[in-house]
This record gives sequence, structure tokens and C-alpha cells, in this order.
Amino acid sequence: MHEKSQALLNQAVGDELSAVHQYMYFHFQCDDQGYDLLANLFRMTAIEEMRHIETLAERILFLGGDVELKATHEVRKLSDVREMLETARGMEESSVTDYNKFANQCSANADSATKQIFESLVLDEERHYDQYDNELVAMKKFGDNYLALQSIERSKNRSSGQTAE
Repeated sequence: MHEKSQALLNQAVGDELSAVHQYMYFHFQCDDQGYDLLANLFRMTAIEEMRHIETLAERILFLGGDVELKATHEVRKLSDVREMLETARGMEESSVTDYNKFANQCSANADSATKQIFESLVLDEERHYDQYDNELVAMKKFGDNYLALQSIERSKNRSSGQTAE
């Protein structure tokens, strides 16, 4: 049932897996560099992308398909924060474009339930895009002070006995 929708859902699973891997890599890099706020942003986004995979997988199984857990992209090994944020923003922008197209294709194939899933994903990906774009705007506005503020956050947390979640 709905083989075309299953293919689109599996494509989205692959893209979401790639995002999880990439964002966790960025999380590790930012954490290692002492940028706790950014590390947490990447970690929380990765967790949300995992939830997307779960939603997509449940729909694939409901439609009688099999979930293909194959990441569509290799992890880009970046350590420069600006490049990480630009990459993340670009990934989210691409997801918004793809998921809008997927929703329209599902609609054309009389699969409104899958269409609604893709529409809800668009909203999440737009929010992620906005978060990364706002970080880039702050980085441009504050320059090197932006990263210094990130480091100060770690110092504050460590001196109060807290750790980044």
C-alpha cells in the first residue's frame, strides 16, 4: 500500500539519520571546544531528529513497508563553529524543501496521513533553520565575543557544579 509514500518516507529516514550523525558530531566538537550552549543545541536537535525517524518508521511499517536505516550522507568533519552552523542551516533548508515536495507528492497519491507527517516535519525543520540562522546572526553581530560567551557559560556551569545536559 502506498509504495511511493514508503519510498519518500525511507528517503526522509536516511536524511534524518544523516542529520543525527552530523549534529552529534557537531555536539562532540563544540563540547570539546568548551561551547556548551552550542553543544547542547546540536545535541537537542539530534534528539528531535531521532524522534522524526521514529515517526517516519512507524508510518512505513503501518503502510506495510520495511524501514531502511541507511544514512544518505557522510558526516562532514568540521571543527569551525561558523562552518558547523552554516552546514546545519543548509541541511535544515534542504529538509524544508524536500519535505514540502514530499507532502505534495503524497497528496497527489491520495495519502493524506503521510502528507500530514511531512507537513509537521516542515514546521520542525523551519524552527531548526531559524535557530541556526539566529546563531549565525549573533556570531556576525558579536564576532569573537560570541564564542567567548559560549566559553563563559561552561565556566559558570562548572563553578556552580552543573554540567551541560
